[in-house]
Amino acid sequence: MSPWRAGKAAKRGLVQGRRHAYTSTTSCGPETILRRFILGIAIFWVAVIAILGAGPVRAAAPSIEEALADKVMGRADAPVTIIEFASLTCQFCARFHNDILPRLKAEFIDPGKVRLIYRDFPLDPLAQVAAMMARCAEPMRYFSFLEALFQSQPNWSEAADPLATLAMIGRLGGMSQQDFDSCLRNQELLEGINAGKDKAMVEFGIERTPTFIINGERYVGLMPFEDFEKILKPLLARP
Repeated sequence: MSPWRAGKAAKRGLVQGRRHAYTSTTSCGPETILRRFILGIAIFWVAVIAILGAGPVRAAAPSIEEALADKVMGRADAPVTIIEFASLTCQFCARFHNDILPRLKAEFIDPGKVRLIYRDFPLDPLAQVAAMMARCAEPMRYFSFLEALFQSQPNWSEAADPLATLAMIGRLGGMSQQDFDSCLRNQELLEGINAGKDKAMVEFGIERTPTFIINGERYVGLMPFEDFEKILKPLLARP
């Protein structure tokens, strides 16, 4: 399926699997990508503008190498690494980014104790399109795009025309309509995202989102901040 057609496809399918104590009620498979209530449109745009601002149109798209590179938050020499596998249409991934990540960032990532590596694991065609758009943004603004997409998730994912809504979000972040259209037609980018997903399934057994690999150990599903804290503190106490 082409990336352009992917954005118009329905969200469907089944996936199973979990590990540790986090069940399917705290993680997303394609069976959990269901329609949700749409937030007020005014609140939606206020939130997106606050995060992205009205950015100028950027001069050039990132190279394919830049677009597909790991997206990292935190210091390279942090003693603990969290690899997050997420789908932009997963409501539990949105809850992690909206409610839990800000505290993790303040208490563990910003002080240099933990670094977060974000990897796409799109569960449906629309998540695939949103992942492509974020990776076509300026690399320095990548996490701002993620924040905007997760905070406004019900609005664009349930919009009558999700592609048009995503394009508007892109324009607020400095991506012209031409940039957006070109991005979604980038077959090499699409194949790279899909290859990363396939690798995650083979290397880490990823089936659901969010899934976190914390210093090599896999945790499936949304966890409260306190559970992250219980995992991270003993790792940080090791010599």
